Amino acid sequence: MKLGTILSTNNAETNWNAFRLANLALSKGDTVSIFLVSEGVEYQLASSPKFNIKEQVERFLSSDKAQIIACGTCLTIRKQGSTKECPEGSIEDLYRLVAESDKVLTF
Repeated sequence: MKLGTILSTNNAETNWNAFRLANLALSKGDTVSIFLVSEGVEYQLASSPKFNIKEQVERFLSSDKAQIIACGTCLTIRKQGSTKECPEGSIEDLYRLVAESDKVLTF
């Protein structure tokens, strides 16, 4: 299955759970794409010992069936640059994620 996830919040617990689910889907053999939009591009700032998002993201990105794309406009608004964990994309990438995924989840 191709799972598309749209992450639009910087809430630590929500983001942690989104990446936990994404990692579970990868372990089942699925392909997972995550698009970061709005506050979602700030997801890394919320990592903590209780909700270790960084650990989940490292695990996620170690798979060749995983992809993260961040809204370039949202990055610019927040004066945030593109990184491996938050690579810049466009609304076209969001459209493609929705069009090509079997299931789309929003957080």
